[in-house]
Amino acid sequence: MGKQLQELQDGIYLVKDGQMKKVQAPTTGYGKTIISWESNKPTRAVHECSEKL
Repeated sequence: MGKQLQELQDGIYLVKDGQMKKVQAPTTGYGKTIISWESNKPTRAVHECSEKL
């Protein structure tokens, strides 16, 4: 089996076709990621960064 969950860093992970990929955090530290799904599989991620005023 691949990576053990205990070895992973804090964050959001997607598993698609048995492959695990970490979703990158916003570069500014603030923002959101929107995941699009097709046929029960994640297909796209839209990253939006914001700036705290």
